This record gives sequence, structure tokens and C-alpha cells, in this order.
Amino acid sequence: MIDFETFASRFRARPWLLSAAALLSLSAGGCGQNGQPALEAVRSAQDVVEAETGMVVSAYPDASEIGTEVLRAGGNAVDAAIATGFALAVTHPTAGNIGGGGFMVIRFPDGRTTALDFREKAPLAAHPEMFLDESGEYSAQVHHYSHLAVGVPGTVAGFAHAHESYGSAEWRDLVDPAVGLARDGFVVRERLARSLERMLPRFETYPTTHAQFSKDGSPYQPGDTLVQADLGATLERIRDEGRAGFYAGTTARLLAEEMERGGGAITEEDLARYQAQERAPVTGTYRGFDVISMPPPSSGGTALVEMLNVLEGWDVAAMGHNSPEHAHHLVEVMRRAFRDRATYLADPDFADVPVERLTSKEYAAELRAVVEAGQAGASSPEDVSAAAVAPESAETTHYSVVDGDGMAVSVTYTLEAGYGSMITVPGAGFLLNNEMGDFNARPGLTTETGLIGTEPNLARPEQRMLSSMTPTILARDGALVAVVGSPGGRTIINTVLQIVVNTVDFEMAPAQAVASRRLHHQWLPNVVRLEERYMSAEDAAVLEEMGHAIDWRSSQGIAHCIFVDPATGALVGVPDPRDSDGTAAGY
Repeated sequence: MIDFETFASRFRARPWLLSAAALLSLSAGGCGQNGQPALEAVRSAQDVVEAETGMVVSAYPDASEIGTEVLRAGGNAVDAAIATGFALAVTHPTAGNIGGGGFMVIRFPDGRTTALDFREKAPLAAHPEMFLDESGEYSAQVHHYSHLAVGVPGTVAGFAHAHESYGSAEWRDLVDPAVGLARDGFVVRERLARSLERMLPRFETYPTTHAQFSKDGSPYQPGDTLVQADLGATLERIRDEGRAGFYAGTTARLLAEEMERGGGAITEEDLARYQAQERAPVTGTYRGFDVISMPPPSSGGTALVEMLNVLEGWDVAAMGHNSPEHAHHLVEVMRRAFRDRATYLADPDFADVPVERLTSKEYAAELRAVVEAGQAGASSPEDVSAAAVAPESAETTHYSVVDGDGMAVSVTYTLEAGYGSMITVPGAGFLLNNEMGDFNARPGLTTETGLIGTEPNLARPEQRMLSSMTPTILARDGALVAVVGSPGGRTIINTVLQIVVNTVDFEMAPAQAVASRRLHHQWLPNVVRLEERYMSAEDAAVLEEMGHAIDWRSSQGIAHCIFVDPATGALVGVPDPRDSDGTAAGY
């Protein structure tokens, strides 16, 4: 069997042609020293796409193709991102949505940047103790799977704001492809079919949802056509009326009526008042690379820059990729950043969030000194009284877009849990989020598993709940380098961190940077979660000897990314091999 170095040398001239799926397969075959993948098999590189003019990478083929067609027709990256997002609302119901919310980071060809916050809001009737049951006790069911768990949706407002401010194509041309997918149907692929089959028993509690996502009660099979007529009609209203097609008129009335039926809090006034917010991105530098990411109410950009600042003081490459030393240092920066996330991060319209301090090089030096001194510091699992941590689902989706002028768009949006609240609005055909679950449970409720109730992230009227979504863009010397992001709840931040480190410190080819195995630590619980075969059993034992408890996991993140080849300027679309439906489409 040839060694990895010999094999990799064959691809050095065009390293992006080695597929992410192949690399993940190689890594799964076994790990050599410092986690280098052992060669057992090589699969087709068809999942990695190289293009000269434009690229879209998303979680479903139809959505990626629709976004690319917008680019072909002369639309810019923002236009393609909007069209892709609406298409995913039809084809990727576990996370794609018009009933949820998210974030968009934009880098313009001249290097300017901006961030759009279309995170859901708490309704006007929200209050910190709204998730208690009739006996006054905290109820996880109310918090996460009731009509009170639904936040005011932001996706349509966010896309409308992006289009009005930065789009160039006609709005109806961006929504109409999704109308067709919903009205005429699309072909169900294996992964979606299996997901819907698993969910059908849970959907039985929600008759409208069960009817929409089953064939007269039977599960869809791969190759079947899924038609969503009510969703198509809602998308037609959005196509013809813009944001008013969702936040007023028929759609708003149908949503408010469902809230009233189920004891929810959202009213037509809440919908009419909702506005997306444009914010300055969180920015930082890492070894000469510019990092552009999402500010609060996302915790992602702040934590990402904080961790990179700490790592910058060490020779990470010399540690060896995924070695015990490398893993140890990643864990130590993660646990400190996540404690700061828990303590300080929230909606900046409601809390004083010290982003400048947390993302400063000076603060990083302080944290680095604590790690080097071997002090427990922020890693102490007993010190939970100062934190504010809420559960966060791993079910989200990320997509990346770059156009021919170099405009880059990084979008992460979600319903929170898979299929959100599982409540479909009757007559409107879209699933509602359960994002209120990202608020803290109630004031003062503290448990070591993460139910902690301090002030910054409690439910209040029109407050946005804290998020970990981390849509990110890398640049260097004025040139675009990569568009990165992932789903995965709180693992999102650490997935993006490791892709950046793989790219910058270990100079990995794009496919390898995305496919390489990942780890996660979020301060509480005090456990290191390793992807299977992240390292050998012997190396894991060394990591445990360093004082780290280990929990092995099958997978972490689904990072659909775009890179720019520095030699040719070609766009390299890399769908994460952990997602069989992820697709790069370019031209």
C-alpha cells in the first residue's frame, strides 16, 4: 500500500480534485501518526466541483442548481443566496425554511462587508417565566415543543432586506423556482426519505404535518415526488407581494390563527412589526488571514475570533494534526470561549455584550497564559452559577455562494430542531420553528447539563435568542479565500474553527480541510466529543491522561464550503461528505 505522501503528491498541482468524500473514506479506513488518513480506497472526485465564474454549495441538489442558474442569468451572489434559501425551504424541510430564521454574512468584491440578522424574535407577550407548567415548574415540553416555543419568523424579512439592499435580479425570478418545486413537486432522495420515515410517528401528533409529509399515512420512498401545494401557494404570495406576502394578509392571518388554536403567543401585530437587522460583522485576523463572521445575537463570530486569537500564540502546525497535543490545546481554547459565550453573549439590543474585549489580542494573551500555567480557570465544571447556557439543536443548514465578480455570501439558517416545532400552518404549508427553546429556561434554573438561567438570554418581548450559527468568510491580502459554515448547534463554532485551522495552519487542500475529523468541547458538560477515528486509541488514552473525559460521536457538522484556488482563482466547491445530498454546482 502506498503512503499518503506519495499519493497526495499526485494531486499537488490540482489538490482540489481529491474529493472530500474520498478523504473522509480514507480517514475512516484508519489513522496513522497524528491522524493522517491511511489509504484504503479512493472514490470519485465528482462531489468537489471547480468552476471559473460562480458557485453554490448547499444541502440539496435542486437548491444548488437553482442558485447557480440565477448566477448564469446575471444575478449576483445575494440573488443566488435568496433563490437557494427559498428552494431549500421546499426540498430540505428539516432545516430549510420560511418559518424560521438565520444569518447572512456578505463580502463585496471591493472588500467591504456586512451581516444580516434575520434571527427569530420573541413575541410581544413573551416573559422570562413563560416556559413553566401549570404547577409552576419548568417544562421542557412547553419550552421546546409547544406553540409557545415558536419565535416570530425572520427568513422572509431577511431575504427581502438583502434583495432590496444588495440584489440585482427581479424578486419574482428568485422565488418562482421554489414555487415550482412546491407546486409541481420534486424527487425525494434517499436521505430525505429515511428522515421523513423516522419522523412520521412523531408527526402523528400534528395532523397537518403528517398529511403534508406522508402519502396518505405511508412514508415517501426514494424516487417519489413530494408535492406541497399549500406551501406553493404561500410562496406565490411571497413572490407576488414581497415580504408583505408573509408578514401581512392571508399568510399572517393563517399563522396567527394557528397560534391561537394551539395556545401560542404570536399575533399578526408581532408579524407586522418584525424587521431584519443589518449589523457590522465580527472581524479578526489569524496569521495574516482576515476572519469575517456573524456578530451577536450569534455567539459564533465572537467565540471563533476569540479562539483563533489564543491559538495564534502557539505553533499549532508543529503539534501535529489531531495529535493529543493539538486536541488538548483546541479543547482548552474551546472551553474558555464557551464559558465566555455563556456568561456574556446575548442579543445586543437587550444586553451590553463586550465583543471588543472578547475578540481582542490582549484578552487572548490572558487566556493563553492561563492555559500555559495549567490553571483550571474557565474550565472548572463546578463554576456554573455565572453562566447562561441554553440547549441548542444540531438541526440547521448552511450554504455558500460566490459570483463571478467575487461577491461572497455565507448563510446559515434554521428551524432549531429538525422540522422545528413540527407544527405546519394549516393552509399555508410551512413548518414553524421552535427557536424560543434557545432562550434560557427560567431565571435561576441551573443544572450541570446546561439549563442555566441568568439575565442576558432570558425571553423578553422582541428579544432575539442567542445562537451558535457561524457563517464565516476568510480573506487574505484583499482577496477572497473561503466561504465557510455548518449546522450542528453549539458544535457549529468548533467545526468552523477547525476548518480555518486546517486551512491556515496545516495548509490542507479544501477537500481535506472539510473532511478531516473534528472534536468539540463546550465547557459544560466537561467532556471532549471526538468524531469516530479522530485519533487512534493510543492517542485517545494520552488525551485522557491529560485529564480530558472523552465521548466518541459518529459525526460532527455538515460544512458546505467554497474555496478560491490561490494559483488560478478558480472556485472550488466542497460539499461536506457527511451529507450524501450536499451538492456543489458551478459554471
